[in-house]
Amino acid sequence: MNDELIIAGKAYQSRLLVGTGKYKDFTETRAAIDASGAQIVTVAIRRTNIGQHVGEPSLLDCLPPEEFTYLPNTAGCYSADDAVRTLRLARELLDGHKLVKLEVLGDPKTLYPNVIETIAAAKTLVKDGFDVMVYTSDDPIIAKQLEDIGCCAVMPLASLIGSGMGILNPWNLQIIIENAKVPVLVDAGVGTASDAAIAMELGCAGILMNTAIADAQNPVLMASAMKKAVEAGREAFLAGRMPKKLYSASPSSPTAGLITAS
Repeated sequence: MNDELIIAGKAYQSRLLVGTGKYKDFTETRAAIDASGAQIVTVAIRRTNIGQHVGEPSLLDCLPPEEFTYLPNTAGCYSADDAVRTLRLARELLDGHKLVKLEVLGDPKTLYPNVIETIAAAKTLVKDGFDVMVYTSDDPIIAKQLEDIGCCAVMPLASLIGSGMGILNPWNLQIIIENAKVPVLVDAGVGTASDAAIAMELGCAGILMNTAIADAQNPVLMASAMKKAVEAGREAFLAGRMPKKLYSASPSSPTAGLITAS
Protein backbone atom coordinates (compact mmCIF):
# COMPACT_ATOMS: atom_id res chain seq x y z
CA MET A 1 0.00 0.00 0.00
CA ASN A 2 1.42 3.34 -1.08
CA ASP A 3 0.49 5.66 1.77
CA GLU A 4 2.97 8.50 1.85
CA LEU A 5 3.02 11.66 3.92
CA ILE A 6 3.34 14.66 1.62
CA ILE A 7 4.87 17.79 3.14
CA ALA A 8 5.61 20.80 0.94
CA GLY A 9 5.54 18.60 -2.15
CA LYS A 10 7.96 15.95 -0.82
CA ALA A 11 6.91 12.39 0.02
CA TYR A 12 7.89 10.56 3.21
CA GLN A 13 7.31 6.95 4.18
CA SER A 14 7.40 7.65 7.93
CA ARG A 15 4.64 9.63 9.62
CA LEU A 16 6.64 10.00 12.81
CA LEU A 17 8.72 13.16 13.20
CA VAL A 18 11.20 13.18 16.07
CA GLY A 19 12.99 15.92 17.97
CA THR A 20 16.72 15.86 18.61
CA GLY A 21 16.88 17.47 22.04
CA LYS A 22 17.08 16.10 25.61
CA TYR A 23 19.13 12.97 24.82
CA LYS A 24 22.21 12.27 26.93
CA ASP A 25 24.52 12.52 23.91
CA PHE A 26 24.55 12.44 20.12
CA THR A 27 25.10 8.67 20.13
CA GLU A 28 21.79 8.11 21.91
CA THR A 29 20.16 10.68 19.63
CA ARG A 30 21.21 8.74 16.55
CA ALA A 31 20.16 5.38 18.00
CA ALA A 32 16.70 6.69 18.92
CA ILE A 33 16.16 8.33 15.55
CA ASP A 34 17.14 5.12 13.77
CA ALA A 35 14.78 3.06 15.95
CA SER A 36 11.92 5.47 15.27
CA GLY A 37 12.27 5.24 11.51
CA ALA A 38 11.81 9.02 11.32
CA GLN A 39 12.89 10.77 8.14
CA ILE A 40 12.18 14.30 9.40
CA VAL A 41 14.04 15.47 12.50
CA THR A 42 13.48 18.73 14.33
CA VAL A 43 16.25 20.88 15.73
CA ALA A 44 15.99 23.85 18.08
CA ILE A 45 18.26 26.44 16.52
CA ARG A 46 18.70 28.30 19.80
CA ARG A 47 19.83 25.19 21.68
CA THR A 48 21.58 22.88 19.22
CA ASN A 49 24.76 23.41 17.24
CA ILE A 50 24.32 22.98 13.51
CA GLY A 51 27.38 24.99 12.58
CA GLN A 52 26.81 28.28 14.36
CA HIS A 53 29.32 27.29 17.07
CA VAL A 54 32.55 26.48 15.24
CA GLY A 55 34.74 23.85 16.87
CA GLU A 56 31.95 22.32 18.97
CA PRO A 57 30.23 18.96 18.28
CA SER A 58 27.56 19.44 15.63
CA LEU A 59 24.29 17.61 15.12
CA LEU A 60 25.07 17.62 11.40
CA ASP A 61 27.80 15.04 12.03
CA CYS A 62 25.40 12.80 13.97
CA LEU A 63 22.47 13.16 11.59
CA PRO A 64 23.81 14.08 8.15
CA PRO A 65 21.39 16.24 6.12
CA GLU A 66 21.76 13.89 3.15
CA GLU A 67 20.14 11.15 5.27
CA PHE A 68 17.45 13.17 7.06
CA THR A 69 15.21 16.13 6.33
CA TYR A 70 15.95 18.82 8.89
CA LEU A 71 13.08 20.77 10.40
CA PRO A 72 14.56 23.81 12.18
CA ASN A 73 12.22 25.09 14.88
CA THR A 74 11.86 28.23 16.93
CA ALA A 75 11.68 26.66 20.39
CA GLY A 76 12.31 29.32 22.99
CA CYS A 77 10.93 32.20 20.92
CA TYR A 78 8.26 34.42 22.47
CA SER A 79 7.71 36.95 19.70
CA ALA A 80 7.15 36.91 15.96
CA ASP A 81 10.33 38.92 15.39
CA ASP A 82 12.48 36.42 17.31
CA ALA A 83 10.94 33.49 15.46
CA VAL A 84 11.46 35.03 12.04
CA ARG A 85 15.05 36.01 12.86
CA THR A 86 15.81 32.49 14.12
CA LEU A 87 14.50 30.76 11.01
CA ARG A 88 16.32 33.13 8.69
CA LEU A 89 19.51 32.14 10.52
CA ALA A 90 18.62 28.47 10.07
CA ARG A 91 18.15 29.01 6.35
CA GLU A 92 21.65 30.45 6.11
CA LEU A 93 23.21 27.65 8.16
CA LEU A 94 21.47 24.95 6.11
CA ASP A 95 22.23 26.39 2.67
CA GLY A 96 18.86 27.88 1.80
CA HIS A 97 16.70 25.24 3.52
CA LYS A 98 13.03 26.28 3.35
CA LEU A 99 11.11 23.72 5.45
CA VAL A 100 10.73 25.01 9.01
CA LYS A 101 8.63 24.55 12.11
CA LEU A 102 7.23 27.73 13.59
CA GLU A 103 6.35 27.93 17.26
CA VAL A 104 5.88 31.14 19.20
CA LEU A 105 5.30 30.57 22.89
CA GLY A 106 3.17 32.70 25.15
CA ASP A 107 4.07 31.46 28.62
CA PRO A 108 7.38 30.04 29.90
CA LYS A 109 5.64 27.86 32.48
CA THR A 110 3.12 26.06 30.27
CA LEU A 111 4.78 26.69 26.87
CA TYR A 112 1.31 27.36 25.50
CA PRO A 113 1.42 28.97 22.05
CA ASN A 114 0.86 32.67 21.52
CA VAL A 115 -1.43 32.42 18.51
CA ILE A 116 -1.42 36.16 17.79
CA GLU A 117 2.36 36.23 17.43
CA THR A 118 2.27 32.89 15.62
CA ILE A 119 -0.07 34.27 12.96
CA ALA A 120 2.10 37.36 12.53
CA ALA A 121 5.25 35.27 12.12
CA ALA A 122 3.54 32.86 9.73
CA LYS A 123 2.53 35.71 7.42
CA THR A 124 6.09 37.01 7.27
CA LEU A 125 7.69 33.60 6.77
CA VAL A 126 5.29 32.46 4.04
CA LYS A 127 5.80 35.76 2.21
CA ASP A 128 9.56 35.22 2.59
CA GLY A 129 9.38 31.87 0.79
CA PHE A 130 9.51 29.44 3.71
CA ASP A 131 7.53 26.20 3.85
CA VAL A 132 5.99 26.60 7.29
CA MET A 133 4.81 23.80 9.54
CA VAL A 134 3.16 25.57 12.43
CA TYR A 135 2.62 24.64 16.09
CA THR A 136 -0.64 26.01 17.45
CA SER A 137 -3.42 25.52 19.95
CA ASP A 138 -6.24 23.08 19.22
CA ASP A 139 -8.54 25.96 18.21
CA PRO A 140 -10.14 25.03 14.86
CA ILE A 141 -10.55 28.68 13.85
CA ILE A 142 -6.89 29.52 14.42
CA ALA A 143 -5.82 26.33 12.65
CA LYS A 144 -7.85 27.28 9.59
CA GLN A 145 -6.45 30.82 9.59
CA LEU A 146 -2.90 29.45 9.61
CA GLU A 147 -3.74 27.18 6.68
CA ASP A 148 -5.27 30.09 4.78
CA ILE A 149 -2.10 32.14 5.35
CA GLY A 150 -0.23 29.44 3.45
CA CYS A 151 1.29 27.13 6.06
CA CYS A 152 2.06 23.73 4.54
CA ALA A 153 1.05 21.81 7.70
CA VAL A 154 -0.86 22.64 10.87
CA MET A 155 0.36 21.12 14.14
CA PRO A 156 -2.10 21.47 17.04
CA LEU A 157 -1.09 20.36 20.52
CA ALA A 158 -2.62 17.28 22.07
CA SER A 159 -1.74 18.65 25.50
CA LEU A 160 1.02 20.89 26.85
CA ILE A 161 4.59 20.47 25.60
CA GLY A 162 6.45 17.87 27.63
CA SER A 163 3.41 16.99 29.74
CA GLY A 164 2.87 13.45 28.44
CA MET A 165 -0.84 13.90 29.15
CA GLY A 166 -1.96 12.52 25.81
CA ILE A 167 -4.90 13.79 23.77
CA LEU A 168 -7.11 15.87 26.03
CA ASN A 169 -9.53 17.17 23.39
CA PRO A 170 -10.02 14.69 20.55
CA TRP A 171 -13.16 16.50 19.38
CA ASN A 172 -11.29 19.70 18.52
CA LEU A 173 -8.62 17.69 16.71
CA GLN A 174 -11.30 15.99 14.64
CA ILE A 175 -12.80 19.35 13.67
CA ILE A 176 -9.38 20.62 12.60
CA ILE A 177 -8.71 17.48 10.57
CA GLU A 178 -12.12 17.56 8.88
CA ASN A 179 -11.71 21.20 7.82
CA ALA A 180 -8.07 21.07 6.74
CA LYS A 181 -6.74 20.73 3.21
CA VAL A 182 -3.14 20.46 4.45
CA PRO A 183 -1.65 17.76 6.69
CA VAL A 184 -2.58 17.97 10.38
CA LEU A 185 0.06 16.57 12.72
CA VAL A 186 -0.23 16.32 16.48
CA ASP A 187 2.60 18.22 18.13
CA ALA A 188 3.15 18.07 21.89
CA GLY A 189 1.63 16.05 24.70
CA VAL A 190 2.09 12.47 23.49
CA GLY A 191 3.40 10.39 26.39
CA THR A 192 3.37 6.78 25.28
CA ALA A 193 2.58 4.52 22.35
CA SER A 194 -1.17 4.36 22.97
CA ASP A 195 -1.38 8.16 22.72
CA ALA A 196 0.31 8.02 19.34
CA ALA A 197 -2.01 5.29 18.10
CA ILE A 198 -5.11 7.25 19.18
CA ALA A 199 -3.90 10.38 17.39
CA MET A 200 -3.41 8.44 14.19
CA GLU A 201 -6.77 6.68 14.54
CA LEU A 202 -8.41 10.11 14.68
CA GLY A 203 -7.02 10.81 11.22
CA CYS A 204 -3.90 12.83 11.96
CA ALA A 205 -1.43 12.78 9.10
CA GLY A 206 1.47 12.31 11.48
CA ILE A 207 2.93 13.05 14.90
CA LEU A 208 5.90 15.06 16.11
CA MET A 209 7.40 14.12 19.45
CA ASN A 210 10.56 14.54 21.46
CA THR A 211 10.10 14.29 25.24
CA ALA A 212 8.04 11.08 25.06
CA ILE A 213 11.07 9.34 23.58
CA ALA A 214 13.99 11.24 25.08
CA ASP A 215 12.66 11.13 28.66
CA ALA A 216 11.69 7.46 28.56
CA GLN A 217 13.75 5.12 30.73
CA ASN A 218 14.87 3.42 27.52
CA PRO A 219 14.63 6.02 24.73
CA VAL A 220 15.67 3.69 21.95
CA LEU A 221 13.07 1.08 22.88
CA MET A 222 10.40 3.76 23.23
CA ALA A 223 11.31 5.11 19.79
CA SER A 224 10.70 1.64 18.38
CA ALA A 225 7.36 1.43 20.18
CA MET A 226 6.29 4.81 18.81
CA LYS A 227 7.16 3.75 15.28
CA LYS A 228 4.88 0.73 15.57
CA ALA A 229 2.10 2.71 17.25
CA VAL A 230 2.03 5.33 14.50
CA GLU A 231 1.93 2.63 11.83
CA ALA A 232 -0.81 0.66 13.62
CA GLY A 233 -2.91 3.77 14.25
CA ARG A 234 -2.64 4.81 10.61
CA GLU A 235 -3.67 1.36 9.38
CA ALA A 236 -6.63 1.31 11.78
CA PHE A 237 -7.76 4.72 10.49
CA LEU A 238 -7.53 3.60 6.87
CA ALA A 239 -9.29 0.31 7.65
CA GLY A 240 -12.25 2.04 9.31
CA ARG A 241 -13.24 0.83 12.75
CA MET A 242 -16.47 -1.01 13.46
CA PRO A 243 -19.27 1.20 14.85
CA LYS A 244 -19.70 1.38 18.59
CA LYS A 245 -22.94 -0.22 19.79
CA LEU A 246 -24.27 -0.23 23.32
CA TYR A 247 -25.77 -3.62 24.28
CA SER A 248 -26.14 -4.74 20.70
CA ALA A 249 -24.61 -8.19 20.71
CA SER A 250 -23.31 -9.48 17.42
CA PRO A 251 -21.71 -12.94 17.63
CA SER A 252 -18.36 -13.20 15.90
CA SER A 253 -19.12 -16.84 15.01
CA PRO A 254 -22.11 -18.14 13.02
CA THR A 255 -25.10 -19.27 15.05
CA ALA A 256 -26.68 -21.48 12.37
CA GLY A 257 -25.80 -25.15 12.17
CA LEU A 258 -24.66 -25.46 15.74
CA ILE A 259 -24.49 -28.93 17.27
CA THR A 260 -27.22 -29.16 19.89
CA ALA A 261 -28.16 -31.79 22.43
CA SER A 262 -30.99 -34.06 21.22
